[in-house]
Amino acid sequence: MAAVMPTPARRNLLDLDETGLRAFFAELGEKPFRATQVLKWIHQQGVDDFEAMTNLGKGLRARLAEVAEIRAPEVEAAHHSADGTIKWLLRLDSGNAIEMVYIPEADRATLCVSSQVGCALDCSFCSTAQQGFNRNLTTAEIIGQIWRANRELGVVPAAERRISNIVLMGMGEPLLNFDNVVRAIGLMLDDNAYGLSKRRVTLSTSGVVPALDRLREVADVALAVSLHAPDDELRNELVPLNRKYPIAELLAACRRYVDAQSHRATITFEYVMLDGINDSPAHARALLRLLRGLPSKVNLIPFNPFPETRYRCSPPSRMAAFQQILIDGGIITITRRTRGEDIDAACGQLAGAVNDRTRRRLRRAQTSVPLSGMVGGQQQES
Repeated sequence: MAAVMPTPARRNLLDLDETGLRAFFAELGEKPFRATQVLKWIHQQGVDDFEAMTNLGKGLRARLAEVAEIRAPEVEAAHHSADGTIKWLLRLDSGNAIEMVYIPEADRATLCVSSQVGCALDCSFCSTAQQGFNRNLTTAEIIGQIWRANRELGVVPAAERRISNIVLMGMGEPLLNFDNVVRAIGLMLDDNAYGLSKRRVTLSTSGVVPALDRLREVADVALAVSLHAPDDELRNELVPLNRKYPIAELLAACRRYVDAQSHRATITFEYVMLDGINDSPAHARALLRLLRGLPSKVNLIPFNPFPETRYRCSPPSRMAAFQQILIDGGIITITRRTRGEDIDAACGQLAGAVNDRTRRRLRRAQTSVPLSGMVGGQQQES
């Protein structure tokens, strides 16, 4: 009996930016302008059926149906907060799911997207980190979150925009999935795709310094840095990546990033407020000294609890005092208003469903420390 040859997999066109689409159509013997046409159909019109692409010939539409597809992550569950926030659980391959969050406000609407299944880092205060890590998302799975959100929000075509800002602050460390993230950013900014301003796309990183230096050479977007501590000893505990790239190296990379921007750039430093850990006046003054001379603003984030966490949120009075010290020192400082807390959609709470390849959850369960036994690395008032 003759062997049955497997059917070739169809190419997911969500994986391709305009350059990739041009190469794809060249392989089909088509003119380069087809890439622009299809890019607009996919991202601006929200179309996933080639037959609906009426400015393509019937023969090309039939050929595309044979060799290509437009496949975004599917919604498994949607959770609606009382404040208007929506969290979607998106199913990927077997056993893996990610979360994305839509946050509407009076003057903007932000979509928080994920870049990895879980997170390869192990920040101690983050629910995503506790899930472990499985893999990087493809470009299709990253940009497909925007495509899917527009569908769910009824914003088709996408020119009737309800999503004004994109933040890569969901599950994962974006700079550890560099190529796929950069390609997705290109689509976010491309006038033939989502056409967002570079100031309305923000990448959040814990500080992968070599990748941050690469980013400044290929992308011009807003940068948010998860700092969370003003000294290496404490940051080593909260953000273990700091042991590899300490604060001095990270801030030097931030200065290089600012210097390379085509506009007047400001780095946003994210600082989660942990009761008795990093929230004293001494910490605030140390942070002020650390950021002096660097165009920056600070985003204070109330800690959002998750099951089995050993941390608590700083009380409002201490957060207010911390903020005032920074403001008096000349740094723009805001305290982020918690959104979607009732559906576990707030900062640091995203978890999804992760087939953990790191065995991190198992090790943590075997060595867990109860809150009463925690030594927090608290800095005394000076």
